[in-house]
Amino acid sequence: MFRVSQYGGFRKYIKMFVFVKLLGVYLFFLLAMPEVLYAQLQESDYSKLRMEMVKVQIQERGVTDSKVISAMMKVKRHLFVPEKYRKLAYKDGPLEIGEGQTISQPYIVALMTESLHLTGKERILEVGTGSGYQAAILAEICDSVFSIEIKPALANRAKVLLKSSGYKNILLKTGDGYLGWPQKAPFDAIIVTCSPVKIPQPLKDQLKVGGTMIIPVGDLFTQELVLLKKNADGWEIKKIAPVLFVPMINEQGKEY
Repeated sequence: MFRVSQYGGFRKYIKMFVFVKLLGVYLFFLLAMPEVLYAQLQESDYSKLRMEMVKVQIQERGVTDSKVISAMMKVKRHLFVPEKYRKLAYKDGPLEIGEGQTISQPYIVALMTESLHLTGKERILEVGTGSGYQAAILAEICDSVFSIEIKPALANRAKVLLKSSGYKNILLKTGDGYLGWPQKAPFDAIIVTCSPVKIPQPLKDQLKVGGTMIIPVGDLFTQELVLLKKNADGWEIKKIAPVLFVPMINEQGKEY
């Protein structure tokens, strides 16, 4: 009798355990389903959000280069931000991407790209790959993009994303962007997405005569977006706009 009673109690315990597990699974899917549906609905609206971003944030602010507008319209910005921020991907501002870095405001991406007056034949150096979004925009326009990222985690993530997106004209490496990429120099254009206090001499040396560089310059509180053109007899320098970028750092995290 004792053994039968014990076995019966065990069966009741098993049934209760299974019931609780099934109830937990049911509640999980019940609670998660609105988020899944929300994500799916957002995905179907991303194209519309991107069109609105280009029209309101970029074209209405004076960006007219058709190549830049086409690239901004095509590249899926929401893929280049953390999933928790995707619904904000097309908003008018920067977003965190981890490792203390950000993806730039859409307008700033378009402004910097247009300022280089790209024809489509350029070999361009990008300092500060970050999410890979700016590299993707450039790759839609230029012949080839050479991009450097100081943070290994960001570089690896961007490399996987850009490859899966089908870009074959982007070469990416982890390293100190202040030093440029002398093995691939000279470059027709250079774009820098982090701010040193002074323009790095190695970058100036690696720019072709006739080439242009756009770079934010200044400390954490006062920065200016500067456009440089390298002539045979010197430099043309033009201030574009006040900006705020993350500082340029070396591999030890020290700011330049």
